[in-house]
Amino acid sequence: MEESKTPHVAIIPSPGMGHLIPLVEFAKRLVHLHGLTVTFVIAGEGPPSKAQRTVLDSLPSSISSVFLPPVDLTDLSSSTRIESRISLTVTRSNPELRKVFDSFVEGGRLPTALVVDLFGTDAFDVAVEFHVPPYIFYPTTANVLSFFLHLPKLDETVSCEFRELTEPLMLPGCVPVAGKDFLDPAQDRKDDAYKWLLHNTKRYKEAEGILVNTFFELEPNAIKALQEPGLDKPPVYPVGPLVNIGKQEAKQTEESECLKWLDNQPLGSVLYVSFGSGGTLTCEQLNELALGLADSEQRFLWVIRSPSGIANSSYFDSHSQTDPLTFLPPGFLERTKKRVRAKWQPLNI
Repeated sequence: MEESKTPHVAIIPSPGMGHLIPLVEFAKRLVHLHGLTVTFVIAGEGPPSKAQRTVLDSLPSSISSVFLPPVDLTDLSSSTRIESRISLTVTRSNPELRKVFDSFVEGGRLPTALVVDLFGTDAFDVAVEFHVPPYIFYPTTANVLSFFLHLPKLDETVSCEFRELTEPLMLPGCVPVAGKDFLDPAQDRKDDAYKWLLHNTKRYKEAEGILVNTFFELEPNAIKALQEPGLDKPPVYPVGPLVNIGKQEAKQTEESECLKWLDNQPLGSVLYVSFGSGGTLTCEQLNELALGLADSEQRFLWVIRSPSGIANSSYFDSHSQTDPLTFLPPGFLERTKKRVRAKWQPLNI
């Protein structure tokens, strides 16, 4: 079939809303600034979450989405870290991803590029089979990207755990970082989470380019260093900041009660408490945090989820399955009702 004349880009976010949302903003720029069409290919270990569908359904018609069948991760223990689960989800989705690319070929819409994020490099295998150039969208800073690009060499040259290093790591153009402050999956080199992190960073050199969500004025030295030619380092392009600065989608035009409440508070008086798109607390931690907020006598906005004994248990679905307010200490809502928003609120405020 004749190829469509409009360039088409396939995007595969790593599982989790924290990965999807930055790539959605990136896709909007591809459509609005460059006239491209985009297909999101969504991998996961379960059915699409309500949050995923809400975000994807709000996008313009030039951005479509395909949900791959859930992968089987039942062989993993409950203690398997989130980085391992994410990476394995992408890797085990490759057979279904090939079928999607076959359908692209049949429909005359073979992508001109495949974009993955930081844990999605095993999808490169499918891109290469179909002669589609692979790219990485890196949603965080140039400083952290520099660490990722240097990690394979660090792994070869450092024999101890990184937290045992006596001198801070000095990377070109970057802020010095002590080993104990490296990101969490790099703190235990024997854990599979570190091995998957290392596996992905080793494949960064296979990308045709890395698009990083930063800008020169924010990190001039780090960006300069990253853009210097070097072996095993693809071109790096700062494309940020990618933030939702456009008009709200039709379904979101009505101002939330949360924002109305915030507008009525004194400037700088509200404490915002959130643990990201997947962070969860145990019952004990939730109780201690609630008591601390109550005793602080400060106004606060708390993004609360049902407690769990497993860290990041909300990672793949940020919506609590039971009302989290029922887990709060007795009398908490009454005690704080004059200085708190006690409803579920959207995370993009």
